[in-house]
Amino acid sequence: MVETAIIGAGPYGLSVAAHLAAAGREFRIFGSPLASWRAHMPRDMHLKSDGFASNISSPDPRSTLKYWCAQRRVPYDDNHLPVALSTFLDYSAWFQEHYVPMLEDSQVVSLARSGDGFTLWLEDGEMVKAQRVVLAVGITWFKHSPKALADLPPELASHTYDHHDLSRFAGKKLLVLGAGSSAVDTAVLAGEAGADVTLLARAPTIEYHTMPDPDAVSWLKAIAHPSSGIGPGWRSFMCSNAPRLFRRMPAPLRLRATRRHLGPAPGWFMRGKLTAATHLSQTIEGAKSYGNGVLLTSRGDDGRVVQVVADHVVAGTGFRPDLRRLPFLESSLREEIAQIEHTPHLTDHFETSVPGLYVTGPLAANAFGPLMRFMVGAEYAAPRLAAHLSRARMKAVA
Repeated sequence: MVETAIIGAGPYGLSVAAHLAAAGREFRIFGSPLASWRAHMPRDMHLKSDGFASNISSPDPRSTLKYWCAQRRVPYDDNHLPVALSTFLDYSAWFQEHYVPMLEDSQVVSLARSGDGFTLWLEDGEMVKAQRVVLAVGITWFKHSPKALADLPPELASHTYDHHDLSRFAGKKLLVLGAGSSAVDTAVLAGEAGADVTLLARAPTIEYHTMPDPDAVSWLKAIAHPSSGIGPGWRSFMCSNAPRLFRRMPAPLRLRATRRHLGPAPGWFMRGKLTAATHLSQTIEGAKSYGNGVLLTSRGDDGRVVQVVADHVVAGTGFRPDLRRLPFLESSLREEIAQIEHTPHLTDHFETSVPGLYVTGPLAANAFGPLMRFMVGAEYAAPRLAAHLSRARMKAVA
């Protein structure tokens, strides 16, 4: 029986593994490294997170993106230079090879509770017994699309998560739904690839992040509008630096803050690049097949009806973490987990109500706040979770 099994090889899974490895703990980690980043994000995009907030976490100070870029003379800045996806993928591959070389590129197809811990079945048929399990599953199973698209076939409707190469839409009419980063990135990059793009969103405006101004830095601004890994302002600063305090807030307040804080917002570097026809303040009323494409009908806040005909519609409408959507989680185990809005209640150490089962990443956002929706949250979660697992093991031995 292995001490700990980690399910997921994104920034959170790799970070927990790197800290456990540095502590000399026994564990196994399963998953394809950065699979969502490599195959499900537009290949020419840039990360919305600043450079200083785009690290995979390790105790080694030489594991940061900044250090990696400096060693290879890759252009880098903490705040003023967006990180290209290709740069981050090269960095993450190096990180995994150096700090988590034991990663097993295999998928877990079943996770159940057993008398002395947990039983995992892998896609190759191997059975693994583990005393503890960490779910670090990222966004893979959580894409969310409007109900109006549910009856459309995949050749007519999809999600931004489904597209890495947007050149497939060259010469076609593409309708993109949403006003956030994934929607605007898709609309801009598909347009650059030769698509005729229309963007439609419920939001009244597209709220781009504010462009950083190095000349505006002052002690007064630092106090009135402090910086953080998830954005500027005191609310973001508190979410980034006091997630344990956030966890202690009443559940309704936590849920409201997680839903409303840091809504859809493209990166500052996308400002001025969107040339698509745009319809804002729209509520979708229906979508149906129309000829060889789609006819989508929406109504504006002013009552005006808008109809858009397109060859394909892409939903850039985000992700909604939900334990029910994890295909490998056995129903009997899922039902044991105390939940709020289909996400787990967690202790200060990310442990669920099922002893030995831990959750981190987006599934932990309703407990620890919007920090868990961002990569930088791993810098908080991973060292604390790894330290707790190490202490738990030592207590068990004692």
